[in-house]
Amino acid sequence: MKPSVLILCTGNSCRSHMAEGILRAVAGDMIDVFSAGSKPAGYVHPLSIKVLAEIGIDISKHTSKHMNEFLTRDITTVVTVCGNADQLCPTYPGQLNRHHWGFEDPAHAKGTEEEVLNEFRRVRDQIRLVFGAYAAGLREGRVMAK
Repeated sequence: MKPSVLILCTGNSCRSHMAEGILRAVAGDMIDVFSAGSKPAGYVHPLSIKVLAEIGIDISKHTSKHMNEFLTRDITTVVTVCGNADQLCPTYPGQLNRHHWGFEDPAHAKGTEEEVLNEFRRVRDQIRLVFGAYAAGLREGRVMAK
């Protein structure tokens, strides 16, 4: 059985879905990746879908899920990407690791359409750097996945 990573944020509409899509793309079949929220928005933000499509990652079929849906699953690593989820995060069966890597919520960006889109791109690129480094550590055996 592969190790599993659950990425949590509050709404499970932007950051956690971008992180899930990016980590799944860069980690390949080394791990199973999921995302959820403490108060799911019920949708995946269209701009999250758009900015990931720009880098060749399709998250258009993702759905917004509640973190409690994973309480009966073996989750090896939990990563919170916002402070609220970090505070509310339960412990999951089989959990060995927990990380908090916070990112600003691009859904709160203000400005023109282009300025808001650029904020989504900026956050996407930050997530890509952090989760890309995490996947590289997994591949090199420097990060514990099990």
